Amino acid sequence: MKRRSFIQKSTLGTGAITIGSALSYANITRTSGAAHQFNLKYAPHLGMFKNLAGDDPIDQINFMADQGFKAFEDNGMMNRDIALQEKISETLTKRDMTMGVFVVDKGGNMENTLAAGKKEHLDIFLDGCKRAVEVAKRVNAKWMTVVPGSYQRSLPIGIQNANVIDALRRGAEILEPHGLVMVLEPLSDSPDLHLQTSEQTYLICKGVDSPSCKILYDIYHMQKNEGNLIHHMDLTWDEIAYIQIGDNPGRNEPTTGEINYKNVFKWIHEKGFNGVLGMEHGNSKNGKEGELAVIEAYKKEDNFM
Repeated sequence: MKRRSFIQKSTLGTGAITIGSALSYANITRTSGAAHQFNLKYAPHLGMFKNLAGDDPIDQINFMADQGFKAFEDNGMMNRDIALQEKISETLTKRDMTMGVFVVDKGGNMENTLAAGKKEHLDIFLDGCKRAVEVAKRVNAKWMTVVPGSYQRSLPIGIQNANVIDALRRGAEILEPHGLVMVLEPLSDSPDLHLQTSEQTYLICKGVDSPSCKILYDIYHMQKNEGNLIHHMDLTWDEIAYIQIGDNPGRNEPTTGEINYKNVFKWIHEKGFNGVLGMEHGNSKNGKEGELAVIEAYKKEDNFM
């Protein structure tokens, strides 16, 4: 499932809370008991628990908090109404939840590629960074996802990497004064993407040399592209600022695929990671049953102490 699918699925309106959905939400929270105490800061997204919590985004965030989740991420935050952004921020503050990543609007993951070294692409990216600062302030966010774009077959890889580094340095100049961090995400969605591995992302971050340019290590994508997860995370650890989750195959919750998430979570915890782990995956089952299965999977795999 591609990032665009997550953005489309999570683009929800504010909506009115119906009596039926409010009662359903109340019943779930009453029967679920005290909030679970997770060892790590997992971040669901809108739509993940809509059958249990209802369609209203604020109800969904409150439901996440009631289950013990201490963070929230929203790829499509930049495209939401300001009123909803403010309401989400208020709710996260009230529930003591951390705002995770949103995606910097840079004109598409593939089409507007920083690897090409073209001014028109750079200008779109820098405009997205400037607008992202305002959104980040509004929702109290620190991290934002950047994908450099498509691979350029007419240019050597070293030239492409240099073009990306130059562009990201310009972006970092915008973000750094505000204490914001763009996190670069290597993806497995297409062989035509420029950024594919943690090794390459590490090289680029070292080249940018800014606290505002770090790695987003998406475990699902990296299992597909490079495997040997703990080894690669260890090699690039000093540049990793954000982690995302998804099992493979299927890109659903932990326990549904081949990744030993209990061991991976244990290792991350032992490294002293206190950042956000975004739950950027689908649910393996439909409806309330599937949503409850997601919660139980995280309780199980987080039980490594």
